[in-house]
Amino acid sequence: MPDSATSGSSMEPNDVDGTPHPTPAAACPVSLPNGHNPPRQSSRLSHGNGRLWVELYPRGIIRPAYYGRARPNGAIAVKFPWTRGVPGPLKITGRRLDADAPALRSSVPGGYGRIGFQSTAVIFPITGCWEVTGRVGGASLTFVTKVT
Repeated sequence: MPDSATSGSSMEPNDVDGTPHPTPAAACPVSLPNGHNPPRQSSRLSHGNGRLWVELYPRGIIRPAYYGRARPNGAIAVKFPWTRGVPGPLKITGRRLDADAPALRSSVPGGYGRIGFQSTAVIFPITGCWEVTGRVGGASLTFVTKVT
């Protein structure tokens, strides 16, 4: 049976046959849209805080076959549209919550101005439960997504 201190998840024996199964602590606490939309916009997938907004994926789960693109090295590239309510360049960072992994990478192309819509791509090096944070100046927005 894995040690939860070293494996990043906890397992308990199944009452029926003794087979290990994940406990609720092993689940990925995905973020769901909170209904906060950028001014003059409306989306059922919007997640924001009045200064930054991002469009999340349905049920907080990214399935590369539908939403992303698997790269030859196994990394998964996924588009995330952001809206900046404060001026400045967007920086995206993240970490895997359920196990050790290299940090994610991001691509934030120029040409979108200092405020408003910003196209981005997030490159997850491996599947798992990921915490992603976008920052513009002193504003930040964090969400959790599961990449399968």
